[in-house]
Amino acid sequence: MSTTTVLRLLLAALLFAAGTAEAVRLKEVAAVQGVRTNALTGYGLIVGLDGTGDQTTQAPFTGQSLQAMLQQFGVILPQGVTMQPRNIAAVMVTAQLPPFAQPGQTLDINVSSIGNAKSLRGGTLIATPLRGADGQVYAMAQGNLIVGGAGASAGGAKVQINHLSAGRIPAGATVERAVPTPLALGEAIQLDLNAADFATARAVARAINKAKGAGVAQAVDGRVVRVKAPTDSDERVAFLADLEELPIDMAAPAARVVINARTGSVVMNQAVSIGNCAVAHGNLSVTITSTPQVSQPGALSGGQTVVTEKTDIAIRQEPGPLIQLPASAKLADVVKALSALGATPQDLLAILQAMKTAGALNAELEVI
Repeated sequence: MSTTTVLRLLLAALLFAAGTAEAVRLKEVAAVQGVRTNALTGYGLIVGLDGTGDQTTQAPFTGQSLQAMLQQFGVILPQGVTMQPRNIAAVMVTAQLPPFAQPGQTLDINVSSIGNAKSLRGGTLIATPLRGADGQVYAMAQGNLIVGGAGASAGGAKVQINHLSAGRIPAGATVERAVPTPLALGEAIQLDLNAADFATARAVARAINKAKGAGVAQAVDGRVVRVKAPTDSDERVAFLADLEELPIDMAAPAARVVINARTGSVVMNQAVSIGNCAVAHGNLSVTITSTPQVSQPGALSGGQTVVTEKTDIAIRQEPGPLIQLPASAKLADVVKALSALGATPQDLLAILQAMKTAGALNAELEVI
């Protein structure tokens, strides 16, 4: 797919979104302070692997973990005996504890190998405690692992699809401890905006005051809006449910161009504009060709056969015409102007940065 086609598809998607855009709900631009997820982490063992587990000589912690687990079941190995199983693997288990989670509820967990296991496919996770940042156990994980990859090897050849050293267990953990939230504390709640913007904070405060009465909401700064809420828990929940559905008239975002230097992706929002400028861009290619040549000595000369390399280097530079880009204030015109350059997405990275340095690009450049 050519660069021109990609830019046209991007333009069509943006125009369609602009034509069908509606007011954004408050739940999509802000969150209640304290209502958040918490990261859980645990260390465990995967068993039942088909000879694709850790090599305990190179990952001794796997054998130590197995020995410690066996001791909990009353199995004590004789002195000097070293286990070298190939069907176990040491893993890290991670999960996100959602807000208001209660004991008995289940969580999805991610399992990742930390040793040198070749594959976790077909393995079973043994009971693993999941701890929070405070060191307390908040969930217990166990179950059969689902790996989204496949692989096979024989005779030195290897074929692999996707990743084999990580997997997922749906509903693989059970919550054992609830995390208290400050939702019902105090006479006011705090709304934290997803992005700092004074116009958005003002719009949120105005929408709440219009729906719930003057003076209920106050914009503290570009990120925080403080809201007076009922003290009764049932009334507070109903109050927040109403707030989440309030329509917010969003202000136009700041002009920004996001560049992914690794993949060559370029994304710009509708506020991007360019000034009058002229751009010349040509491609420079260097080709190096190496051809082996054999020097054979004459018969009975006592010489040796010598292999030498003949190297040819060619440099080619395609002409880059000077193209004038007119000043454009609309995204459609910007896309058309960039399409006229005929540059690849990777070339656009250099062109946009040069336009920004020259003052012809009216947008903030962000490289990710």
